Amino acid sequence: MTGNASPLHTLAQLGQSVWYDNIHRQLIDSGELARMVREDGLTGVTSNPAIFEKAVTGSDDYDTVIANSLRQGIKDPEALFVALSLADIGDAADVLRPVYDRSGGRDGYVSIEVSPLLADDTRATTEEARHLFRTLGRANVMIKVPGTRAGLGAIDTLIAEGIPVNVTLLFAVGRYREVAEAYLRGLETRSAQGLPLERVASVASFFVSRVDGAVDPRLAAAAPELAGRTAIANARAAYRHFRTVFGGERFQRLAKTGAQPQRLLWASTSTKNPDYPETLYVDELIGEQTVTTLPPATFDAYRERGAPAPRLDQAAAELEDFFAALAQTGVDLDAETARLEADGVQAFVDAYRNLLSAIERKAAALNRASA
Repeated sequence: MTGNASPLHTLAQLGQSVWYDNIHRQLIDSGELARMVREDGLTGVTSNPAIFEKAVTGSDDYDTVIANSLRQGIKDPEALFVALSLADIGDAADVLRPVYDRSGGRDGYVSIEVSPLLADDTRATTEEARHLFRTLGRANVMIKVPGTRAGLGAIDTLIAEGIPVNVTLLFAVGRYREVAEAYLRGLETRSAQGLPLERVASVASFFVSRVDGAVDPRLAAAAPELAGRTAIANARAAYRHFRTVFGGERFQRLAKTGAQPQRLLWASTSTKNPDYPETLYVDELIGEQTVTTLPPATFDAYRERGAPAPRLDQAAAELEDFFAALAQTGVDLDAETARLEADGVQAFVDAYRNLLSAIERKAAALNRASA
């Protein structure tokens, strides 16, 4: 299915932006990214260390960048990664710049993550975010900061400085509340300094499928009727808080001077359980002022088989009934989401280290070939 009949276009009509959870050199050079923007209604791109690891280890597309960097005396694997990732992010941002301009800075972003090795260091996270944004020199680059305790300390500072922030690795509604508070503080600081708010953007990336992956095994015997429902209920509870905060008086005062809400972005939208429909988490979390970021297989599946309709809002009583039933099974959702946050940080650290090792091996091979 192509053109305006695509369910992807209907998501936009329902108030949800579609971003792509993938980036690699061939996607840009082939013109495929530009085609997706033009024909599929794509309005943003997200990346993370695992995505770059797959891109670098799965092809020789980056050999030229690495070889050129080596000739310039750049040998450290982290510095080599910065060179190749900045090239991809910058070029993708240029493709998406018309979307950014057309949407008034609401969409058209490409996200790049600070090093996951800094997830527990507020100052280092803040400094690297500044460095990445300034080095790229593009207004439509969004810096991904992990929603860890240390990450919270960086968010309000970066927002106050006008740096777009994608807060990643959010699993718990409680942590999301803290993230929204940090965003508001940043806007208020910036407003008090007399600085403009119109183009200060942020999303809060709330992870979905991994929650069911953690909880469902516990429910298989205790309450199978609840399986496959926790992640969606958790996301809907976050959205309920979003509506409360950004519909409230505190934010509305800021909105009068141009502030944008910090939209919820649904991440980890692919289904890990083969018994669930491929489009489950996309279809069930469609609502106004949200973003969904889709990995390639989910993007293709939704373009062909999505069933878009506004399903995100759910009555508070229904949500509370679900969470009460979940608690009766002995599942401690707070404990599960805390573990998922720690595991998520470690997974990105592992991917980043694997990526650096792969770049080091490629650099050594290219040095031998040129000797």
